[in-house]
Amino acid sequence: MTADTGSHLGPLDELLLVRAGLDRHSAAHLQLLLADWQLLADLSFADLLLFVPVREGGYLCVGQMRPYTAQTIYLEDLVGQEFPVTDRPMVGRALAEERIIRDADPDWSTGVPVREEAIPVRCGGEVVAVVTREANVSTARLPSALELTYLQSAAELAQMIADGTFPFGGEVLDERGLSPRVGDGIARVDVDSKLTYASPNAVSAYRRLGRMGLVVGQRLADADPRPEELLDALSTGEPVESEVEGEGGVVLRRLIPLLAEGRTTGGLMLVKEVTEIRRTERALRIKDAAIREIHHRVKNNLQTVASLLRLQGRRLQSEEAREALTESVRRVASIALVHETLSQEANQRVPFDRIAQRVVDMLAEGIVGPDTPIEFDLQGEAGELPAEVATPLALVLSELLQNTVEHAFVGRDRGSVDVRFDRGSTLLRVTVADDGVGMPETIQSSTSLGLHIVRTLVESELSGTFSPQAGAQGTVVELVIPLA
Repeated sequence: MTADTGSHLGPLDELLLVRAGLDRHSAAHLQLLLADWQLLADLSFADLLLFVPVREGGYLCVGQMRPYTAQTIYLEDLVGQEFPVTDRPMVGRALAEERIIRDADPDWSTGVPVREEAIPVRCGGEVVAVVTREANVSTARLPSALELTYLQSAAELAQMIADGTFPFGGEVLDERGLSPRVGDGIARVDVDSKLTYASPNAVSAYRRLGRMGLVVGQRLADADPRPEELLDALSTGEPVESEVEGEGGVVLRRLIPLLAEGRTTGGLMLVKEVTEIRRTERALRIKDAAIREIHHRVKNNLQTVASLLRLQGRRLQSEEAREALTESVRRVASIALVHETLSQEANQRVPFDRIAQRVVDMLAEGIVGPDTPIEFDLQGEAGELPAEVATPLALVLSELLQNTVEHAFVGRDRGSVDVRFDRGSTLLRVTVADDGVGMPETIQSSTSLGLHIVRTLVESELSGTFSPQAGAQGTVVELVIPLA
C-alpha cells in the first residue's frame, strides 16, 4: 500500500490515503462501502466500525455507522481514532485469517453485553480493511419473521463484503436522497424471481400500484407492473434502482442481487412508496414553468416599452428630450436583462456576474464612442442573487457605468473602468472605479436623475450604502449591500 500525499484532499481521503496509506483503488472501494453500508447496519440491528491497519501498528477507525433499527452502542464519534491491536483482537484475526470472525461470548467492556463480528473487506483479492458489527444483545428477544429476514440478508451481505462482491461499483442511486431504505419496505426474491417474503410496508407499496392480491409466492413478472429491469438485475448480478407507476401510485424499488461463490442466489429488494413526493415535484415543476413564463412575458413587455420609447425619441425635435428617452430605454433594458435571466433559471435566483457582463456589453455598444475608447474590467464574483436584489442592482450598475462613461473622461482620449465584486456571507461589496478626471465636489449633493436613482435604489430598495469618493486617480464609488 502506498500513500498519496497530494494536496486538496478531503477529510476521508486524508484518512484513507495519508494516515492509512492505502492506494487509490483500495480507498475508492472503501468509499463505495461507506456510501452504502447504512443498509448493513439497519439489517444487522448493529453499529458498524471500519478499521484499517496503520504502519505504526494498531488500527485506524475510518468509518462509523449507527443503525436506524436499534439503539446505538457508541454515542461518541470514533472516526479518526487509532486503537492498539490488543483492543481489537477480532480485527487482527479477520485480517490474518481473511474470513468472518464471530465472537462466541458477549463483551461487557462498554457496560452492556455486545456481540461482535469482524468482517474482512476484500478488494482485488486482498483484504484491505475490517468491518466490525457490534450489537447490544441485552435487548434480544424472540425474532419475528421480519427480523429474521433482516438478519439473514445481513449475513449474506457480510459474506459478500468478505468475498469482495459488495459494494457494487457503478451503481447509480437516486441523487435526491430518495433511495429506499430498509424501513421503507423490504422483500426477498429467490433465484427464480419468486417473492419469498415481503414486509408490510412493501405489501402496502405494491397495493398502491393496484396489486391487491397476495404478493408473496408470486413471481416478479406477475407482481410488478414493470419487472424487466428487476429480472435483468437478477440475471446479470448487477443492482438496479428504478421507478414504476400504476393505478396512480409511484414506487421506487432497488434490487440488490445476492451473490455466493460467483453466482446469484436471490435478491434483496428495497421498496419505497413515493406517490405524494412525485405529485409534489410535478406541481412544483408546473409552478416553476409558470413563473419562468411570467418572467419571459415581462421581459418581452419591457422590450416592447423600450421599442416604443425609441420610436417616440425619433419623432422628437428636442435633443434634450431625445437623450432623456434614450436613458429611459437603457434603464428599461437593464431591468429586462434580469427578467430574461430569470426566465431561463430553474429557481428565483440569478447569476449576477452574467447580468453584469451583459450590462457592460450593452453600454459599451450603445454609448462608448470611437473617439474615446473605454476598457471595462469585471473582477471578483457576485454569485447568485435573489430577484429582489438583482433587479435594482442591475439598474444601479447601469446608471453608475453610464454616468462614468459620460462624465469621467471629458477631454481624455481613452479611459478604463474597473467593476469589482466582493461577496461575503452576509454582504456584497460593489466597487466602480475609473481613471478619469476626478470626482466633482458636488457629486454627494448632485440632483442628476441618474445619481438620484442610484441613491434611492441602494438605500431604500437594497438597504445598503452608497459612498462616492475621490480615488488615487479618478473616482471610486462603493456600494455595500446586505444579503441576509
